[in-house]
Amino acid sequence: MSVSTRFELRFSSLFNSGRAFAFACDSAGHVDLDRLSEQGRRNYMFATEMVGREFAVPTVRVASPS
Repeated sequence: MSVSTRFELRFSSLFNSGRAFAFACDSAGHVDLDRLSEQGRRNYMFATEMVGREFAVPTVRVASPS
C-alpha cells in the first residue's frame, strides 16, 4: 500500500445489506474521534454499541477514492 492509502472502519448491517456506517481510520482501525463531527461521533458510538445486535463486527477496508 502506498503512503497515501486511506482506510475506513466499516460497520455493516446484519439485516440490510445496503446499510452501513464507515469512518476514516488508520490501518489498525483506530478512528480519531476528535476529527469527526458531532453527528459523526454520535453515529460512531451508536454503531459500536449495536455490534452484534444491528451491525456486524467492523472491518478495516481500503477507502474508496472520493
